Amino acid sequence: MILKNSFSGKKILECGCDEAGRGAIAGPLYVAAVVFPIDYQNEAINDSKQLSQKERENLRIIIEKDALAFSVVSISEKKIDEVNILNATFLGMNEAIMSLPVKPELLLIDGNRFKNQTPYPHQCCIKGDAHYLAIAAASILAKTYRDDCMDKLAEEYPEYEWKINKGYPTPHHKQIIMEQGRTHYHRSSFKLKNQLRLEF
Repeated sequence: MILKNSFSGKKILECGCDEAGRGAIAGPLYVAAVVFPIDYQNEAINDSKQLSQKERENLRIIIEKDALAFSVVSISEKKIDEVNILNATFLGMNEAIMSLPVKPELLLIDGNRFKNQTPYPHQCCIKGDAHYLAIAAASILAKTYRDDCMDKLAEEYPEYEWKINKGYPTPHHKQIIMEQGRTHYHRSSFKLKNQLRLEF
């Protein structure tokens, strides 16, 4: 499936924005914003969840080369716990967009909600990473940057297997937390009882 390179259908600069790590229980949240040249197309770019690790890594190089502008920011575990994951996502999106060296004319936000603190109009796109090229590209950058981060953190705490689970609540990850406790990279805004629950 070839993704759409425009939401508006107009010759304007559209910025795609997406995050990685929202459902994780350890590690930071990463948010990326991507602006492609008008009429840009690349049939290989897709929702990061539909791509292999190798495909994502290769596409990251292409996206960073071809994009008119891109930005990637991280929001720490401490900040996530302070403001909650939803507001942390909004914070990261606004920061990534405002860090762009160009001024987009329309923001395409993956998801159904956005607290816009930029001067640009926005459009929320449910499952936007499966439909719009710029959002899919942002999902790839956010995912690859976050994976790199989790791989580095895994060297400090290999027993949590972050190179494999990337900080998400797998059965092994939850079991290790129950046996050895949390690290300072774990988000405190979740509880372990009989099963792990994320509290938003």
